[in-house]
Amino acid sequence: MPEQEQILQLGGMTENIIARLSERFTLVKLSDQPDRAAFLAERGGEFTAAVTDGHAGLPEDVMAAMPNLRVVSSLGVGYDAIDADAAAARGIVVTHTPDVLNDEVADTAIMLWLAASRRLVPADHWARSGRWETDGAFPLAKSVQNRVVGIVGLGRIGQTIARRAEAFNATILYHARSDKDVGWEYCPDLEEMAGRAEVLIVITPGGAATRHLVSDPVIRALGPDGILVNVARGSVVDEEALVKALEEGALGGAGLDVFEDEPHIPEPLKRMENVVLAPHIGSASVETRAAMGELTCQNLFHFFDEGKVLTPVPECQGLI
Repeated sequence: MPEQEQILQLGGMTENIIARLSERFTLVKLSDQPDRAAFLAERGGEFTAAVTDGHAGLPEDVMAAMPNLRVVSSLGVGYDAIDADAAAARGIVVTHTPDVLNDEVADTAIMLWLAASRRLVPADHWARSGRWETDGAFPLAKSVQNRVVGIVGLGRIGQTIARRAEAFNATILYHARSDKDVGWEYCPDLEEMAGRAEVLIVITPGGAATRHLVSDPVIRALGPDGILVNVARGSVVDEEALVKALEEGALGGAGLDVFEDEPHIPEPLKRMENVVLAPHIGSASVETRAAMGELTCQNLFHFFDEGKVLTPVPECQGLI
């Protein structure tokens, strides 16, 4: 019987992923090693594959310590924690799990928008605390109907969000690297788009190129009635500027699923009633995570069976 391929595991994996991969491969969890540097120096050359997620990624020192690495399968659509260009230059194929989470993340974005606009969390507290009985009706909130919604990033998920928003009679604007020719209005100037929008939903990829793309001027352009929703990466929004704008009343509210230093959330955000917070749950449903996990496994199965993968990241498409 041929020796099993060894796969280095980074980040957390579901029991199902571990069980599926263990049927075919020998999984070794990096976080179980007491001396990571010594372990990589001694055994890094044994691994031909790695499995990871969008948070753990593949640190530079780990990739450098794996001279025989051929494929990296990442759970999640975002892969900014992996240097895909460096991997491609070495002939290493990086895969991710797009499409299967489009609906779930889009639903999360809409949920955060509705909750922030209709003040769902304070209303819940009002009902639970007994204030409905003692103080009467909860104060009126803003409707979500007929709003101008600006979307930052119009990939697969961004387009799904746009279609969801149209159900609320929204006017859709979008900012991306180029005009997608999709029937919605393209805005090459993000600050100008924010000035026209009442809701700004962020779903662009993370990484150095988009760090603080949603800057202080963009945030303030939304105005005191505007709502910012971020389901992308925390790094895309200048979090310090966001907190300051909310504290000063220069921004009306926010719905946030991601943060710059996860799992740390700035204390001021936790105290604000006009902010809805979620612990990075964009794709976190049983059904969607199962589909993502299966695609993570299938990319590895296909690579070792056929020399192909199902969903390479764009930087690695030329390798397959």
